[in-house]
Amino acid sequence: MNRDVGASEPAALVLLDEATPDRLEALARYWRGMHAPPAPPDPRVTPMRRQRLRQMLRAVDARFERETYRAIANALFPKHRIEAASWAGDALRETTIRLTRDGMKLVLGGYRDLLKRPRKP
Repeated sequence: MNRDVGASEPAALVLLDEATPDRLEALARYWRGMHAPPAPPDPRVTPMRRQRLRQMLRAVDARFERETYRAIANALFPKHRIEAASWAGDALRETTIRLTRDGMKLVLGGYRDLLKRPRKP
């Protein structure tokens, strides 16, 4: 049977540049997801990285709602007791500020770099 390509089948156009390996990986995952759902987790984002990304986005959402870093830390790390007197020197303060800063970078366009593989020059 002779079928016209593209008549009913999806097609992909892959640019050939420095990001081609990433695009091919994404295309292979997409194809596997279409034919044997669900698609496997992306190996470029580790479970620990995925957890940090969630925390970053929660921190950014809270900052957009004008929450203080201390309130954000209490929400992100509920098992830790954060005392007002020691807040200025608390390691969770620095962690919360970094999560918020890095999350803001994602929101402002850094999300495009999430799935890029580190490349050796």
